[in-house]
Amino acid sequence: MPRGGVRPAAHARPRAGKAGESPAISIVLPVHNGEPFLAAALESILSQSFADFELIAVDDMSSDASPQILAAFANKDSRVRVITLDTNAKLPGALNAGFARARADWLSWTSDDNLLHPDMLATLLAARDRHPDADIIHAGYRVIDANGKAVGHTPAESARHLLERNVVGCCFLYRRAVDESLGGYDETLFGAEDYDFWLRAARAGFRFHVLEQELYDYRRHDHSLTDRRWYENRRKVERVLEREIVLAGDRSRRARAWLALFLGNPHELRLRYLLRALREDPGIIATRAGDLFGWLRRAIAWRIS
Repeated sequence: MPRGGVRPAAHARPRAGKAGESPAISIVLPVHNGEPFLAAALESILSQSFADFELIAVDDMSSDASPQILAAFANKDSRVRVITLDTNAKLPGALNAGFARARADWLSWTSDDNLLHPDMLATLLAARDRHPDADIIHAGYRVIDANGKAVGHTPAESARHLLERNVVGCCFLYRRAVDESLGGYDETLFGAEDYDFWLRAARAGFRFHVLEQELYDYRRHDHSLTDRRWYENRRKVERVLEREIVLAGDRSRRARAWLALFLGNPHELRLRYLLRALREDPGIIATRAGDLFGWLRRAIAWRIS
């Protein structure tokens, strides 16, 4: 089901490259003014212990030194291909442009400020071989600051919690068939495109497998999209989850999801989500009283500050 009207139907999209030349993995790297951390991100990709991959870097109208950095790496390593967009497509558009040129049957993407651990691809591929029925494989990650210092950890979680939070996160590998079936990333959901993608994949019946290992460094800094666009992104996440929760067949699962939607935003009182959770399961307040009290404390602290 193509989104945004910018990609051809999955069955009509040609695979780039000639038969027999496809690498094992295609990695897309969207870049927009990523100069401060871009070289480190590229080094972490190109130094993977598993080497049979292509890296498709999509320069999304950068105005800093990113194009020169990308060109230098492409000149040194034939696995790197650079695509330059002539309009600012933003993250989901850049991802779609990159994956439209991917040649592999297994896909991943990363950001221009994050780092892959050296054995990330090898570990994800080993899990794929052990679990051949899996369509999407994801793992945990470490949170680092602008200087690369670890400031937190996000453990891997089962996809059964996907309606409550984006458990797939930023470290993953998935079949090309997932991208083709879903028609890529929804270009109207900049900031929530990845969560929407995983939710649609789950609803379409694709199978997730989770790894307990921590294989990736996610960088938080003043200019990261997560920090700059929190409120706008939250609105989009709410819209996507409202769509998905009503489609869930289990009332208990819907109740947990509505409550998670309420608890996820201590800055605004979204009583309609709490009321929907109560309608689905009146006893949920008793079982989640601690979480509700924690939300109240965070809400008060934010208003005081």
